[in-house]
Amino acid sequence: MGCILKGGGGLYSRVVVGAVLLAAGAGSRIGWRPKSLLELGGVPLIRRQLIALSGAGVDEVVVVLGHHADHIEPVVQDFPVSVVRNPVPDDGQVSSLRLGLQALSGKLDAVLVALADQPLLNAQDLRDVIGAYKKRPSGTQVVVPTVDGLPGNPVMFAAEVRDAVLSGNARLGCKQWQAAHPEQVYRWDTPNRRYRIDIDSEDDITQVAATTGHQLRWPARWQTEAAQP
Repeated sequence: MGCILKGGGGLYSRVVVGAVLLAAGAGSRIGWRPKSLLELGGVPLIRRQLIALSGAGVDEVVVVLGHHADHIEPVVQDFPVSVVRNPVPDDGQVSSLRLGLQALSGKLDAVLVALADQPLLNAQDLRDVIGAYKKRPSGTQVVVPTVDGLPGNPVMFAAEVRDAVLSGNARLGCKQWQAAHPEQVYRWDTPNRRYRIDIDSEDDITQVAATTGHQLRWPARWQTEAAQP
């Protein structure tokens, strides 16, 4: 597919990075609405993530949709990304992750797994994760941004981990691989709280506004309409 933003990777361009952007959830805790279509500054969160990935110099992106796919796909169709639909999104995030990993090309050095409902991440945040991956301790293959001892997102890992996950059973995802290989996980300590902020409920929207001043708003049709489970 080629680079989303040619020349945008700077020193990181020597690492060929594919990204899986997960946006298959039902939004059951937020009125069965698509969280990735929440808007910040009038821009849907999923588009903000794609812009950030582009600015970080990521070479390839696969967007995984499931619930609400018919509403989300038109919002991303003008980006040079691959879109796959999870036919059984209720099987959980691991099923969506595996579909995304399968859809990436084989010519990658590393994979970045991002969530479409993280409202405040920008290109520099993603470049910092890529930088931490490049500088990770010898013998480690996974980088997890860690804030005050708690894990955040996105997570980045070597292509070998992707291959290991895909060669395992259907319930094996990145978290399960990390649990089985803790010595190969680099928990990158950072004070950047944006890695810990995602949206699961209306309370999270209120909390983001209270702590950061950023107002997240639903587009007009989702202000009064909620999908049925």
